[in-house]
Amino acid sequence: MDIILIIIGFLLMLIGIAGSILPVIPGTPISWCGLIVLYLSPSLPFDWTFIIITGIVAIVIYILDYIIPAVGTKKFGGSRAGAWGTIIGLFVGILAPIPFGILIGPFLGALVGEMAFNQTHGQKAVWAAFGSFVGFLASTFMKLFATCVFLLLFCWKVWEYRGLLF
Repeated sequence: MDIILIIIGFLLMLIGIAGSILPVIPGTPISWCGLIVLYLSPSLPFDWTFIIITGIVAIVIYILDYIIPAVGTKKFGGSRAGAWGTIIGLFVGILAPIPFGILIGPFLGALVGEMAFNQTHGQKAVWAAFGSFVGFLASTFMKLFATCVFLLLFCWKVWEYRGLLF
C-alpha cells in the first residue's frame, strides 16, 4: 500500500510541475495533493502542521497566479485586453509548432490584444505587452519554484522514512 501511495503522490508531483508551466493545469494545488497522498501512507506519521503550512502556501500561490500578470500589465500601462491577449497567446504558443512558442505567444498575444482591442499603438502597446509578459514569467517562475520545493519535500519525507520502500 505504501509503494502505491508513493507512486501516486510522485505522479501528482510531476503533474504539478507540468501544471506550473501549462496554464490549464493548477500545478501548485496538484503538487500539494501529492504531499497529502504521501501522508496517507500508513507507515508515515501524519503531520498536520506540515500539511497546513504547505496548503496555505499552495492556496496563496494559486491566488497570486491570477493577480501577478494583471499587476504586471497595469504596472507597464496595459489594459484588460492585454492581459487576455497574454492568456490566449499562451495557449496558441503551446499549440504552435514553433521554438519557444510558450514564451513568444504571451508577448504577441498581449501586443495584439493591446493594438486590436484597446487601440493602443506604437511604443505604448509594446511596453504594455512587455509588462504582461513579465507578469506571466514572474507568475510561472513562482509556481515552478513552489512545485519543485514541494517535490524536494516529498523526496525528503520518503527518504526520511525510507522504511516505506524497504
